[in-house]
Amino acid sequence: MNDFRELYQEMILDHYRSPRNFGPLENQNLSARGYNPLCGDEVEIHLYRDGDGILRDISFEGCGCAISTASASILSEVLKGRPENEVRDIFEEFHKMITEDGTAPEREGLTKLKVFSGVKKFPVRVKCATLVWHTLIQALDEKEEEVCTE
Repeated sequence: MNDFRELYQEMILDHYRSPRNFGPLENQNLSARGYNPLCGDEVEIHLYRDGDGILRDISFEGCGCAISTASASILSEVLKGRPENEVRDIFEEFHKMITEDGTAPEREGLTKLKVFSGVKKFPVRVKCATLVWHTLIQALDEKEEEVCTE
């Protein structure tokens, strides 16, 4: 079990140190901002959703703790190219995994999300891990209000 924990910690640190899909998105047509006042995490997510409802591109900007940044980085990798309805389902499964006794989403390409399964043991960190996910939903819903975890 310690090997898995160490592997997961390494993955979080890797995505924190070298976040994937970080920076502005030239062809975005959706975006939203989120803030976690408890930890100081700030994120802006940029999306390009095509006419068929597929998230063709995802990027993010901002600053935050290792869990928040890794969550944004991994989200951008695993959700890119998926239809919006599937993304919403994955959000629900992810949220359940880290707030309840849910398991990691079993869909193809989502094994990286398991790295966050231990977050539920640290309720303060749940907000760090979910900030970008709630911000994503805000962007998909085309709401202009900033997401706040409080």
